[in-house]
Amino acid sequence: MNTITFTLTLSAALSTTLIILNLIMAQTTPDSEKLSPYECGFDPLGSARLPFSVRFFMVAILFLLFDLEIALLLPLPWATQLYSPTTTLTWAITIIILLTLGLIYEWTQGGLEWAE
Repeated sequence: MNTITFTLTLSAALSTTLIILNLIMAQTTPDSEKLSPYECGFDPLGSARLPFSVRFFMVAILFLLFDLEIALLLPLPWATQLYSPTTTLTWAITIIILLTLGLIYEWTQGGLEWAE
């Protein structure tokens, strides 16, 4: 059995097992609040044009920024097969350090605080 077939079979089996476990073990207790179409916390009888907080947009932009930078690390397992894997790992460690420094900066500046 080649590696690709084994990987696909293993991931399909693991996904199926986790889905079945979730269906078996999930606690479903629907009530009137969960069944209502307005689960966002806004009053359904009020205006539909309530403004969002700027903090919401800041957290969303930070999430996108960090998420896209993490996507740069996705080709890392294939890149270690190149002629100089030390260069690849050096760049990956550099990206991780920059992400960590950015996270520490945002944390100290209060950019991750939802409520003040």
